[in-house]
Amino acid sequence: MNTIATPSMRNDAVPRAALSDTWPLLLGLGVLFVPTLYSLMNGLWASEEQAHGPIILALSLWLLYRQWPDMERASEGDSGSAAGWPLFVFGLLLYIFGRSQQINAFEIGSIVLLLMSIILIKFGVRALRAQWFPFFFMLFMIPLPGGVVSLLTMPMKMAVSWATEHILYALGFPIARSGVILQIGQYQLLVADACAGLQTLLTLEALGLFYLNVVRHSSAFRNIVLAILIVPISFSANVIRVITLSLVTYFMGDAAGQGFLHGFAGMVLFVTALILILSVDSLLQWIVRRRNGLAPVGGKA
Repeated sequence: MNTIATPSMRNDAVPRAALSDTWPLLLGLGVLFVPTLYSLMNGLWASEEQAHGPIILALSLWLLYRQWPDMERASEGDSGSAAGWPLFVFGLLLYIFGRSQQINAFEIGSIVLLLMSIILIKFGVRALRAQWFPFFFMLFMIPLPGGVVSLLTMPMKMAVSWATEHILYALGFPIARSGVILQIGQYQLLVADACAGLQTLLTLEALGLFYLNVVRHSSAFRNIVLAILIVPISFSANVIRVITLSLVTYFMGDAAGQGFLHGFAGMVLFVTALILILSVDSLLQWIVRRRNGLAPVGGKA
């Protein structure tokens, strides 16, 4: 009995064929980067400043998987691009140099380049264009040079310290500030890089951009305004974290402020940022609906 291949059967066969053709490359990348990931999990990503690294990587891989059907549709008929090979060689050299010289930025950056090159080689330029956001999102896990971080972090810590002092003083707490050192009651707190630094801001920016990519609003006004407001939202979340740590230290002592509750304040930071993003997005949704409701007949909102 002859079997007639239906469209659904053909569609199911395409991913299987692509997987069987691609798994040797994925296996090679796994062997290549398992030592890197192990070193990062026990080194750079174990630090408070870079703890977002594995989260960014996991979310990026999920986005690649989520957008894979769109990529296949966009690249239908393409046979791949030879432009991926120079990128593959460059990424491999960057990995070797970064691994041998212990330069984390190069080693992590090579992951992005090698994955991009494989997409180019196997599926073509249009496929890479369809997957542009996951690769852009991966850039947030690459550590910036220490000089750049130090230069930009100090003004941010000063601003967060200033806001914390004025808010708590207005609420009646005995607080004073000298630079980035807060004196609340009998305790002194140093606003560290992890509490209000550039990496924290970039992590919150990544969280906001991830949210925008997942929800994909049809309103350009809503997307643009929310993207702009991610910066003040991130700053506000940092201020709330420092205020939380200050109050924990004031009421429960220095040991509580530097112990488990210090890590818990980090969770407060991201939960606060997420709540603020959702709240602002809901407000923007209300504004867009109001504008659409008040738009004249035949006009555009």
